[in-house]
Amino acid sequence: MLVRAALAGDPAAFAALVDRHAPACLRFASRMLGNREDAEDATQEAFVRAHRALARYDEQMRFRTWVMSILANRCRTALLHRQRRVARVVIDGDAVEQAVGPPTGDDGDLRDAIERALARLDAAQREAFVLKHVEMMSYDEMSAITGAGVSALKMRVQRACERLQGLLREDGYA
Repeated sequence: MLVRAALAGDPAAFAALVDRHAPACLRFASRMLGNREDAEDATQEAFVRAHRALARYDEQMRFRTWVMSILANRCRTALLHRQRRVARVVIDGDAVEQAVGPPTGDDGDLRDAIERALARLDAAQREAFVLKHVEMMSYDEMSAITGAGVSALKMRVQRACERLQGLLREDGYA
C-alpha cells in the first residue's frame, strides 16, 4: 500500500498518491472555487496537510475520501475568506466584486452555462452536487468527506439539481 510506504519514509510513494488523486482533487476544487488558481492553491495545501497528518490516516477509510475531506475543508475556508473580503469591501464603501459568479459574456455553450449555473449554487449544494455527479462518490463517501448525514446530502443533491435546472432554463437551456 502506498500510504504505508509513504509512512515508512518513501517520498516516491507519497508522490504516487498525489499523482493518482490530484486530478480529481483539482477538478473538485475548481468547481467549488470557480477559479483555477485558487483551486490549485487549495489542492496543493490539502496535499501538504495530508502529508503532515499521514500518521493519523485511518486505513479503514479510502485515501481518496480522506484527502478529499481535507480539500473540502480547504475549499470551505477559501470561500469563507472570499466572503469576508467581499463583506469588508462593502463596509469600506468600495466597489464590490462577486466572489463566485458567472463570467461575463454569453458564449452560448452548454458546458459554460452549466459551469456558470454551478457557480451560482450555494457552497453546500455545489459541494454535494460535484461530489455526487462529477466525482461519482457514494453518499457514504460524501458523508465522510463533508461530515453531513446521508439524508442531508441527498436533499442537497436534489435541491442542487432542481436549482441547476431552473438556472439553465433562465439562461435558455431547457
